[in-house]
Amino acid sequence: MRGRRVGRPGLLGTMARTAVVAGTATAVSGKVARSQNAKAEQQAAEQEAAQQAAAPPPVAAPEPAAPADDLIAQLERLGALHSQGVLTDEEFAAAKSSLLS
Repeated sequence: MRGRRVGRPGLLGTMARTAVVAGTATAVSGKVARSQNAKAEQQAAEQEAAQQAAAPPPVAAPEPAAPADDLIAQLERLGALHSQGVLTDEEFAAAKSSLLS
């Protein structure tokens, strides 16, 4: 009567054991890889959010000069043109009244 061998397992037993170990290792390494990828993605998202929060707000364009400042500058130019003799008294008065109205 042939009984079960005692000692080392046969070829089929070794192959089965190897398949189980390899399958378990593959499953564990896949789970570890997914976990590491998820953790890396979360850290990248947190860093991006921190960079966006730390970034200075966009610089707004300077506001146009106030109309009063522009009016004063125009009146000063008219005065300079009048004093240089480019504008006559009547032209100066007419230009000044059109600016002020």
